Amino acid sequence: MSGEPYICRRTSSATPAWSRVEWSPRFADMVTGHPGFFDTRAAALWDNENFYVRFQIEEPNVEAHLAQRDSLIFTENDVELFIDGGDCYYEFEVNALGTIYEVFFIWQDSFGRGSRFDVPEFDVLSRKALTFGGDYDRSGSTFWRGTHPRGLRWAFLDWDFPGLKSSVHVDGTINDPYSIDQGWTVNLILPWSGMKWLANGRSLPPRDGDAWRMFFGRFQKLTPGGVEVQPHPAWCWSPHGVYDTHQPDRWTTVLFSGQAIEDIR
Repeated sequence: MSGEPYICRRTSSATPAWSRVEWSPRFADMVTGHPGFFDTRAAALWDNENFYVRFQIEEPNVEAHLAQRDSLIFTENDVELFIDGGDCYYEFEVNALGTIYEVFFIWQDSFGRGSRFDVPEFDVLSRKALTFGGDYDRSGSTFWRGTHPRGLRWAFLDWDFPGLKSSVHVDGTINDPYSIDQGWTVNLILPWSGMKWLANGRSLPPRDGDAWRMFFGRFQKLTPGGVEVQPHPAWCWSPHGVYDTHQPDRWTTVLFSGQAIEDIR
């Protein structure tokens, strides 16, 4: 259900040409594929130093309260980017205050003595890593290991993407229920130099034609009549039929092109 690959163009400008870029379709329900009732779109560009991502989020009442880094941002309204690295993957979340949450996951079936992850950076004892099986798994047969065939992952909650830059712009008045807002925009800059664990044998920066899998998503907190809806509506670029973001084989394929966006007429 991941749909057509997204062609990610190069940018030759220090300021990414977002006005010319190809945007995603409107994000749809992660499970059903029905359009989200607020518009959400994403786009990406790259150059030799960085990978650039922008989210545009429609929201009539922009709200966010969690201000401490690595708070559970997904319990509020947020947007999310995951990057697949084969035997590992990276998760990024941000709310409208600009508070970010990061986790680095390593599949346990690839983690062992002598593996490429057998380094101090991923010492499960000193880093206090947790085991993780996936989102909202409540069935008896998969409660402990999750629904993905690969099973458990090590989750490093204290891992930070080297050199990551993020910014948020709110078009409206945040946390004011009496004002009608347009929404908010997120800009991300992820240096290729910080992706050594995610490269999985691929060139950094990528070569023309290289393909990466990524998840672009949004979670929306709803409280009709003061009662919070659970689970939160989840919308994403490529619906994948299950309420679990942690399914890398179902994410959007990003196909890197050597053609500069500025050269497209």
